[in-house]
Amino acid sequence: MDVTLADVNRDEDLRRVVADSDVVVNLIARLHGSAAEFEQTHVGLPRRLVEACRLTGVRRVVHVSALGAGADAPSMYQRSKAAGEAVLTASGLDVTLMRPSVVFGADDRFMNLFARLQTVLPVMPLAGASCRLQPVWVRDVADALVLAVERRDTIGRIYELAGPKIYTLAELVRLAGRWSGHPRPVFGLPAPLAKLQARVMECLPGEPMISRDNVDSLKVDNVTSGTVPGLAALGITPAALESVMPMLLARRDGIARLDVWRRGAGR
Repeated sequence: MDVTLADVNRDEDLRRVVADSDVVVNLIARLHGSAAEFEQTHVGLPRRLVEACRLTGVRRVVHVSALGAGADAPSMYQRSKAAGEAVLTASGLDVTLMRPSVVFGADDRFMNLFARLQTVLPVMPLAGASCRLQPVWVRDVADALVLAVERRDTIGRIYELAGPKIYTLAELVRLAGRWSGHPRPVFGLPAPLAKLQARVMECLPGEPMISRDNVDSLKVDNVTSGTVPGLAALGITPAALESVMPMLLARRDGIARLDVWRRGAGR
């Protein structure tokens, strides 16, 4: 059953959703928001989930956190993720924690966003350009979740889910531009300008492309620690970004070009 945060605003709704389940997999999260909103989603929901599981007799939980989660991390997102982990770890339930890096795939909001921006912008001013990341393919994350559900030896463990290669954010943006056919010059913004750019983005309608909290997250590298198991411990060989995204981004842009031609032809 696919559930959003709106579906479980009430405790009775949450109990109804988890009742009669063998395993609950929690992927509900938010990337932008206030301290209260991060608290509600990343800490309050796990706390309520623990109580709902106890009341309905469900013992098994697989929880998707985030690489970089830490009580002393620079961003509200990362700190709230760590606090949510702590709630589940102390619950006494059979919990597996998954910490994926930034996820790439056909409809991601990462490489596709940077590719799309480079179709309209002449240059790419970038916050956190030197931050190192270790992107992971969405299918590898999905396979890891399935194995965590199936294997009881994953209970009580934390897994860091990351790809085989580390890139700077600037390198990833350049790759997105090149693979989509719209490479643009990329230059890093100093911290004050990065925060100013994010503040302006937050004032625009809709979900911001980047927030000040995102900029804070980019103050630390988003790579595996090497202190906990990864995909290899689950028998998964992670796919390289270069083996997946060039075709997906080229196809995405190619379809967009066809749409433009169709409109021009009156179709």
